[in-house]
Amino acid sequence: MSTVVVLIALASAVSLVFAAPPLPAPLQALEKKGLSVVGKFPSPSGMTAYAAHAGTEPMALYLMPDGKHVIVGTLFDATGKNLTVAGLEKVLAQPMTEAVWSKLEESHWIADGREDAPRTVYVFTDPNCPYCNKLWADARPWVDAGKVQLRHVMVGILTPTSAGKAAALLGDKNPAAALDAYERRHVASNAKTLASGRPKPLGDDSLKPLSVVPAGIAAQLDANAALMASYGLQATPALVWKDTKGVVQMRQGAPESDLASIFGQR
Repeated sequence: MSTVVVLIALASAVSLVFAAPPLPAPLQALEKKGLSVVGKFPSPSGMTAYAAHAGTEPMALYLMPDGKHVIVGTLFDATGKNLTVAGLEKVLAQPMTEAVWSKLEESHWIADGREDAPRTVYVFTDPNCPYCNKLWADARPWVDAGKVQLRHVMVGILTPTSAGKAAALLGDKNPAAALDAYERRHVASNAKTLASGRPKPLGDDSLKPLSVVPAGIAAQLDANAALMASYGLQATPALVWKDTKGVVQMRQGAPESDLASIFGQR
């Protein structure tokens, strides 16, 4: 027997020894419905607790001792102590962060800031959104200093011209420069409009929306909007970032007073 054959045989044997056992049937059924089962955590009363998630929604699955039934929910002891939350956080924090971050990296975004910036923040951005423009302006100290790179995940959901303008930006030969010029042009006028208490969508004078969105870019915008909705985010700007512990955080809107907690100190 050749050395190669022996190595293959040994590798197969090792994989058989260390292969993870299949999940119980009730959990396999839930996985077919879209849940991702990540791992186990301690549980009393003969139940086996599994940490799972559906998108960004964490779930605790308690497999009954008979192995045929599972309960989804939160477990409390006689004192009212929550026995679920700590186990879920410990098991799910890293896998959920990796899953969310991977999908964001694969989305269709426009970079704003240096590639080697120590912090990356994804922003679901509609080109007609006045609050997106305000966030763009408020973020300049961090972006210009090279501390943060914003990645604008473009969506077209606010007004009838939003998709055409988002497509024009994504399809530009230099999307980063086009977005910078567009946002910069609206900063002063948008600030006055917001200060008046009567916010309105940004005008179309500085960026002509595409009357017909190419199929490829339309698919990108649809995918971005679907990703945004899958995270339960319904309005722009919506931000996704990693906190100091490396765990993904999300929020809609970005008041200027909260930016240091997202972007770090200036």
